[in-house]
Amino acid sequence: MKPRTLAIIPARYASTRFEGKPLALLGGISIIERVYRRVAGTVTDVVVATDDERIRSAVEAFGGRVVMTSAAHRCGTDRCAEALEIVGGEYDIVVNVQGDEPFIRREQIEALVDCFSSADVEIATLARPFNKEEGMAAVDNPNNVKVVRDAMGRALYFSRAAIPFIRDHEREAWLEHHDYLKHIGIYAFRGDVLRRVTRLEGGALEGMEMLEQLRWLERGYRIAVAVTDDESIGIDTPEDLARAEALLKSNKENIL
Repeated sequence: MKPRTLAIIPARYASTRFEGKPLALLGGISIIERVYRRVAGTVTDVVVATDDERIRSAVEAFGGRVVMTSAAHRCGTDRCAEALEIVGGEYDIVVNVQGDEPFIRREQIEALVDCFSSADVEIATLARPFNKEEGMAAVDNPNNVKVVRDAMGRALYFSRAAIPFIRDHEREAWLEHHDYLKHIGIYAFRGDVLRRVTRLEGGALEGMEMLEQLRWLERGYRIAVAVTDDESIGIDTPEDLARAEALLKSNKENIL
């Protein structure tokens, strides 16, 4: 039987790098509407979780479902947990889809959901291999989070450092000897697991790397990592939006 899946799109208006980002227009359509349309139809239900009335009004105007959540949340995961309680109902899987990912693909969401065919998977996320054209500069960039997996595809560790270290080869040749994986920050949870992880105290590893998923690993949660060839193209700044407009006009992406 197909699992009941709820996609929650956390969306904040107050962003230090790009205020009002969810309502910014991309090809004449707001970013939040584009994300919503990409996700709808892939899951059982979809809802936007926000703390801003302007976003609520915009979502309702295009016919989307929205819930109002607290403005005090420290991260999107916490906002998703509150939204799940407000929405209610029984869902097997909850997918946290960032509200600034207008190019998210159906295949990426399906890959996340497919991870839960294994009963021991509690959390799922995505990664893609760095390519040789990007070079070690991309692997070494601390803004690109790396992940290493075990033989079952479960996460062993996430880091801003280049992991693993290859002792017997020159650093410039590492990409020729290992498929380094770039973490894509989209998560899916079993419903009860989402509720539990948001109650955890911050961990030592999380504090050092500033990666919330390390809190979950440190507490023993099993995170499946599905590999995709598709890049996640998020919009964090006005400059990112300009690049997304250029991509849209080049017809390299059919996002609606």
